[in-house]
Amino acid sequence: MRIRLLTYNIHKGVGGIDRRYDLDRVARVVTHYSPDAVLLQEVLDSAPHSGQARDLAALLGYRHTAYVPHTKRWSGTQYGNAIFSRYPIAETDHIDLTVPPKKRRGALHARIRVRLPSGRSRTLHVFNLHLGLSGIERKIQLRRFIEKSPFAHLHSRAAIVVGGDFNDVWGTLGKNLLSPAGFLGTPRLPTFPAFAPLRALDSLYIRGDIRMIQDQRGGIDIARAASDHLPLIADMELE
Repeated sequence: MRIRLLTYNIHKGVGGIDRRYDLDRVARVVTHYSPDAVLLQEVLDSAPHSGQARDLAALLGYRHTAYVPHTKRWSGTQYGNAIFSRYPIAETDHIDLTVPPKKRRGALHARIRVRLPSGRSRTLHVFNLHLGLSGIERKIQLRRFIEKSPFAHLHSRAAIVVGGDFNDVWGTLGKNLLSPAGFLGTPRLPTFPAFAPLRALDSLYIRGDIRMIQDQRGGIDIARAASDHLPLIADMELE
């Protein structure tokens, strides 16, 4: 069963170059790649731009959604991680990855039930992460994620996708922490800054009964304006 996933830090709907708030641009970027599941970071849930997860899901036509706001801004607004899916989301969890006194961070876990061509259903575990800006902070957060329930209790053959904004400036997190835990990742594709990408901050990793087929960085013109990150897209085969 072939499925497409997209991970995208939408920068609260604010363009990386013009600093203009325009959620429709974000929706047009996602629509262009037509993913089956979407992992979004920096999604606002407070005034003045309330309900971005709800509004984007409606614009994009996804019926199955999960969203947890976990970070407060100086203005009092909140933002967090969202997962949209064409397939039913059976259950969700939020994993607190905050390292005090740093900004609050988290991982959103969705158990997505995918109906295979054979007629049976398979659970795809999708984890959407947004890690911190400090190298030491990121290592602590990823170790905590790997060692913590619910991830730590999943079977080695369970189909798992871990994606999001890792802020992995030096490209060491996957090699040092995720590969020893059995993960395979997409090649490092620069996604930041969107107008002239130099850093591969965003990643998708898989483990278990799922296979990576191909991956790409979203490079259409509107994507270079809609956010300060470019989206990362991967096609996978769920076995």
